[in-house]
Amino acid sequence: MIYLIFRLLIFIAMILLLYTAYKYVMNPKRKLEVAKEKKTFYFLDDADNIKKNLLMTYKGFLFEGEKYLGTTEKSFDVVNISVHAHNPGELKGLERNDLYFLEEEILIRYPFAKIEWQYPINKLIITEV
Repeated sequence: MIYLIFRLLIFIAMILLLYTAYKYVMNPKRKLEVAKEKKTFYFLDDADNIKKNLLMTYKGFLFEGEKYLGTTEKSFDVVNISVHAHNPGELKGLERNDLYFLEEEILIRYPFAKIEWQYPINKLIITEV
């Protein structure tokens, strides 16, 4: 009888371990960190929650955007996004075309948004999209 209880506990422990590993692999914050390390693009956002800031990583740079709600012609929507870099001192190698790419990705998700870049990125932007 004790062997059956011991086997049941081992089985439960294995299921719990697999579940924990699955949650770790599927965690969006971990995916953001992996994309930053690999220097690829990743967009982390909860579109349903206006209070949560959006996070983007591109070419190893981490950007955070603060969303502001406003009115459009037909509804309330995100009308302004203020984007800043987490480490402005490490922006060496970032080009204007990279910022245009990031703006396009934001506008795909928030078509009515006006994007404002914070210092020092705003000095690189010449034309508005």
